[in-house]
Amino acid sequence: MKLSKIIIVLSFIIATRISVFAGEGMWIPMLLEEMNETEMQEMGFKLTAEDVYSINNSSMKDAIMLFGRGCTSELISDQGLMLTNHHCGFSNIQKHSSVEHDYLTDGFWAMDKSEELPNPGLTATLMIEMRDVTTEVFNGINDKMTEAERKALIKDNSKALIDGFEKDSPYNARIMAFYEGNQFYMIITETFRDIRLVGAPPSNIGKFGGDTDHWMWPRHTGDFSLFRVYVGKDGKPAEYSEDNIPYTPKYHFPISLKGANKGDFTMVFGYPARTEEYLPSFALELITEIGNPQKIKLRETRLDIFKKYSKNDAEVRIKYATKHARVSNYWKKMIGESAGIKRMNAIEKKQDYENRFTKWVNSSDYTKTEYGGIISSFEDYYNQLKPLSLAYDYFSEDVMAMEIIKYSFSFRRLVNMSMEKNPDLVKINAEVERLKNSTATFFKDYYKPIDKEVVGKMLMYYDQNIEDIYKPELFNKIHKKFDSDYKAYANYLFEKSIFDDKNEVEEILNNYKPKYYKKLAKDPAYKLANDYYSIFNSKLRNPLNNLYTKIDSLQRIYMKAQMNMEPGKRFYPNANFSLRVSYGIVEGYSPKDAVHYKHFTTLDGIMQKENPDIYDYVVEDRLKELYNNKDYGKYADKDGSLHVAFVASNHTSGGNSGSPVIDANGNLIGLNFDRCWEGTMSDIAYDPSVCRNISMDIRYFLFIVDKFAGAGYLVEEMDLVE
Repeated sequence: MKLSKIIIVLSFIIATRISVFAGEGMWIPMLLEEMNETEMQEMGFKLTAEDVYSINNSSMKDAIMLFGRGCTSELISDQGLMLTNHHCGFSNIQKHSSVEHDYLTDGFWAMDKSEELPNPGLTATLMIEMRDVTTEVFNGINDKMTEAERKALIKDNSKALIDGFEKDSPYNARIMAFYEGNQFYMIITETFRDIRLVGAPPSNIGKFGGDTDHWMWPRHTGDFSLFRVYVGKDGKPAEYSEDNIPYTPKYHFPISLKGANKGDFTMVFGYPARTEEYLPSFALELITEIGNPQKIKLRETRLDIFKKYSKNDAEVRIKYATKHARVSNYWKKMIGESAGIKRMNAIEKKQDYENRFTKWVNSSDYTKTEYGGIISSFEDYYNQLKPLSLAYDYFSEDVMAMEIIKYSFSFRRLVNMSMEKNPDLVKINAEVERLKNSTATFFKDYYKPIDKEVVGKMLMYYDQNIEDIYKPELFNKIHKKFDSDYKAYANYLFEKSIFDDKNEVEEILNNYKPKYYKKLAKDPAYKLANDYYSIFNSKLRNPLNNLYTKIDSLQRIYMKAQMNMEPGKRFYPNANFSLRVSYGIVEGYSPKDAVHYKHFTTLDGIMQKENPDIYDYVVEDRLKELYNNKDYGKYADKDGSLHVAFVASNHTSGGNSGSPVIDANGNLIGLNFDRCWEGTMSDIAYDPSVCRNISMDIRYFLFIVDKFAGAGYLVEEMDLVE
C-alpha cells in the first residue's frame, strides 16, 4: 500500500473519527470529500466538496489567488476584479504615494480602467491542481539512509518530477512537504504579472484603529484594497502592457447582502503561512520564554523611534509607513501569543501529552524500537539550541534593524568581485547596475535621524544580551574609545560612512572602477556589517543548520508516531503557504471573567471611538456625513445599522490576510484580516474558547466603494445576492 494511503487510512478514518476542536484545522482542499464534507454539511454547509475544489469543473479554488508573496486575494467579478486587504496592498499604495498625491491618507479610486495604476513586480498566483506525489518522491528511500542522503534523494526525485511536468505544460509546479515530511504534494500554478491598483480607502478607514486596535476585538477597520488582473490578448498571463485586457476567471465569488448572523456556517479559503501545532513542549518554552520577550523589546524600541520622528512630519510618516506596519505586526502578535500560551497552560498540556506518548512508546517492543527516545532527544536538542537561537534572533531583529548596516552589506558581492586578481568587468558592471536600482529604492524610504538612533539602541542591546563569542571586535572599541557610549559611536559611524548619503554612493557607482573597492571595504558601516555576517557564517550558520536538521528529522518521526498512536484522530497538516480550507461558525467569545464580546461591530462604534487628536481614530468627514444621514442604502443590516466587522471560529494564520469568508451557500460575506489578540497563540496551540478570526463585513466594503467613494460602477461589476 502506498505510504500516502497508509497515512490517510491511519489518520482519517471517518467512521471512527475523533473531531478536533470546533473551528480548529487547516484542511487540504483536494481531501475535503473524504475528510470534511460530512462534518461541514452537518454544520450547515449547503454545497459539496466538489464545489470547493474541482479539477474538471470550475470551483471556488479558481477564484483564490496568492497575492504577492504573503497574502490571499479573491476574484469578485468576471473582469478580473480582485479583493484583498488594505494592509496587503499597503506597500503598493505607498509606492504610488507622495506628499502631493498621498493615497495612503486620502485613498485612491480609479473611476475607469484607464486610471488603474500598474504595480511592477506584483504578482497573483492561481493554483490549478494538487497531486499526491508521495510515492514518487520517496522512490529509493530506505531506513538505512542518513538524513542528508534522504534529503538529497527527495530533492533529486522532486526536481525530476517538476522538470518532467513543466517540460510539456504551460504551468509551473513545485513540490511541498506536508505532515512534517511524511507526505508530499505537487502544487501546479499559474502566475499573473500585470496587477493594477483599482481602489483603496483612506488609511483612516483601511487602518482605522491602527496599531492600538491591531489584533484586537472589537474592531472597526475597513481593511480592503482592490486590484485588477490583466492578461495578454490571448488570455494568458503577460507582463504589463497597455494592450493587455482584464482577466476572465473560471470562477468569481457572488457577494451576499444578508450578512453574518450568530451560528452561521463560515468557511475561510486561503493561504495560511506557517503554523507549528505539533511542536514539543521544549519548543514552546524557547519561543515564549526566551525568543518572544527579546524580540518584543527590540521591536518596541524601533516603533517608539519611528513614532517620535513621524508624528509631526508627513514626509517621514509616508517613508516609514510600510516599515512601521511590518515591525508592529508581529510585535503585538508575539505579546498576545506568549500571554495566550501562559493562560491556557499550553506548555503543561504538551508535557502531559508527552508523558502519555512515552507510556505508549514503552507499551510494546515495536514502538520502543521505532520511537524510543524521541522526547529525551527533543529536550537535548532544544537545550543546545537556546544560546544559538538567541544569537540568531538578535542577528535578525537587531543587526538587520540597522538600515545602514543591512544596506552597506549589499555591496559585499561588488567588493569581492573587485578584489579578484583579474576582475570580470562584465559581471562588475551588472552588479553596479543592480546596486544603482537598490540604492534608489533604499533612499526613497530612508530617514537618517531615525536610523542613527536605532543604531545606537541596537548596538547597546546586542552588547548587553549576547555572549562575547558572537560579538564583533567593534564592541571593544566602543568600550575603550567611546566609554561604552553607543550613541556617540553611532554619531561617529554616520559621520564617517558614505552609506547614509545617496549622493556619495551614487558618485562611486556612476564612475565605478574595481580599485574603488578599498574605499567601500574600509567604510565603518561596511566593516561592521562584514564582521556581523562573518560571525554569523563562522559561528551560527552551521551549528544552527545541524541542530535544525536533527530537530526536523525527529519532528517527522514524532508526527508519524502521533498518527500511529491516535489512528482515529483527524490530523491536519501545518500551514506552509499552500491553499487550505478552514471552517467554523459566527460567534462571539469571553476573553476573561465577566466580559463577553458579541460577534459583530457597527458604524456606531467608529463614531464612539472617534478622537481627532489621535491619528488612529480620526474619522473621515464624508463617513460622518453618511452616518449622520443614516445613508447606508441596501448595505444596512436588517437591524438598520451598518455592520463593519464580525468574528467567527475559523482557524487562520498569517497569509490568510485577504482570504474570503464564505457562507453556507458559497457566497462571499466577509474579508478576513486579523485574529483576536487573545487567540494569537493559535499558530502553535489552539484554544476553541477564544480563537477567533476577524473579518470585515462585505457590506461595509460595498458601502465604502459605492456610497463613500462614489465608485458604484465597480459594484455593478459584481454579482450581488439579495
